[in-house]
Amino acid sequence: MAIKRIGIITSGGDCGGLNAVIKGATQMAQSMGIETVIIPNGYAGLYNLVDMDKLVVLTPERINLIDADVAGSEAGHSRVKIKKIEDPAKYERIKKGLQKFKIDGLVISGGDDTGSVMVDLAQQGIACVHAPKTMDLDLQSYSVGGDSAINRIAVFTRELKTTGMSHNRIIVLEAFGRYAGHTAFRGGIGAEADCILIPEIPVDFDIVYEHMKRVYTSRVEKSDVKAGTYAIVVSEGITDIKGEHIVDESAGKDAFGHKKLAGAGKYARKQLETIMKNDPEMKEFMKCVGMFVPGVYELPEIREVTPGHLVRSGHTSAFDVNFGKEAGAAAVIMLTKGLAGNTVIKVRGTKIFYKSTAEVIKQRHVDLNTVALYEQLGVCFGRKPAEYKPELVEEKGVIERSL
Repeated sequence: MAIKRIGIITSGGDCGGLNAVIKGATQMAQSMGIETVIIPNGYAGLYNLVDMDKLVVLTPERINLIDADVAGSEAGHSRVKIKKIEDPAKYERIKKGLQKFKIDGLVISGGDDTGSVMVDLAQQGIACVHAPKTMDLDLQSYSVGGDSAINRIAVFTRELKTTGMSHNRIIVLEAFGRYAGHTAFRGGIGAEADCILIPEIPVDFDIVYEHMKRVYTSRVEKSDVKAGTYAIVVSEGITDIKGEHIVDESAGKDAFGHKKLAGAGKYARKQLETIMKNDPEMKEFMKCVGMFVPGVYELPEIREVTPGHLVRSGHTSAFDVNFGKEAGAAAVIMLTKGLAGNTVIKVRGTKIFYKSTAEVIKQRHVDLNTVALYEQLGVCFGRKPAEYKPELVEEKGVIERSL
């Protein structure tokens, strides 16, 4: 079947790069004589499509109003799992909506939950291709939004060091990422954080405290103005030494059914404060550097900061604009070639790499061998440092680059 009209959906959480996907898909479609329309508000919009009077057609004039370097999505979002809709005729309803607006296929950009819904839709005979998106970077492939989130975390962490230095505070920044620590890890490294806590490594706060105490006190003591700070980046999905996640039960669940992770930064702060209060050497340190004030200022302050949705917002990184446009354009080409049910992996020249969406959405965790490298460089990850065992491999053939 010839593709004449494509619907574009963005779903799940917002992040950088989504507008680039929309523009890339639309501009490629226009070059092929295919019309594109926005299906607003994610899968909620798809379900209610049949009741809508009209859709926004992405004409050249309309697409020019969308800034690819602005985060978020012009198409809007919702967190809806189609399978959970209490309507036995839901898939038929969706098909009727697509028929009403003569939509032949869908470009869907989202993460693992969005991808799992896309797999369901493909199994129901709805032609759709997945442009991977998640700031958590927990898909098997790279996903648009990841680089933007990493850069935002790095910027916030670096900037918080200035207030930390001014007040001799220890700073704890909590970052998104759910059960994978990619954004906290890479964002923390980008900001030269002293300690990075990720879900892949159960946290021993005694080890964190000893590292913090050694590094922090040394900085203050060696400073000619007796000033210093210590920066910790904490992934929201960290586990304690028993491997249990830090969950705020009162926060409830999101629309996809996940428990809302909350309070990891606060938990880390309280753990470190408790250990510090029982350490008599810290009061002696405060006296030695001239900061001790009885009953008022006896121990260094630990402050936790949760930038939350600021990590998702603002501007898209240049890398994500590039990747987003390429993924959107490739998704349109794949639809025209009958490759529904697949995810765009990457574009390299004339080659478009893809893989079954069901495989791509399987969770990917931080490589602990890479963590060991940074442990050797002095970063604390809440455990006794593992030995880094490098393997030297000579590159053969053509060297592949991301840029």
